[in-house]
Amino acid sequence: MTKLDPMIAVKDVEVSAAWYSNIFGFNIVHDGVHFSVLTNKENEIVLCLHAWERDGHPTMRNQSLTAGNGLLLYFRTSDWKKVKHNLEEIEWTIEEEIHLNKNSRRQEFSFRDPDGYFITVTEFHIYEG
Repeated sequence: MTKLDPMIAVKDVEVSAAWYSNIFGFNIVHDGVHFSVLTNKENEIVLCLHAWERDGHPTMRNQSLTAGNGLLLYFRTSDWKKVKHNLEEIEWTIEEEIHLNKNSRRQEFSFRDPDGYFITVTEFHIYEG
């Protein structure tokens, strides 16, 4: 078995963990100042948050670099409308409004998290190739 635990560097782990929990409904199962683990309703790890310039990780040493250059956090979720609603509640900037993705044939929209990472949220679907 192989699982992927995506980890991103953030300026304030506690603030980012709370933001992801409020927007996506993720559970914070390991909470700390330097590292946090977020899970979905099925208790599967969805995202790890790590403080910049801690623990010597080579890609997390220089926070002056543009966050997420080349990275897209792509969330497939049955709660996509709730995520959109949660963002509207806090008047969060939406980068791309809801539209049909011609490749997946699913509705999606995009925004940035507090650290500038680009996020696309789409209707849950199984990849069909």
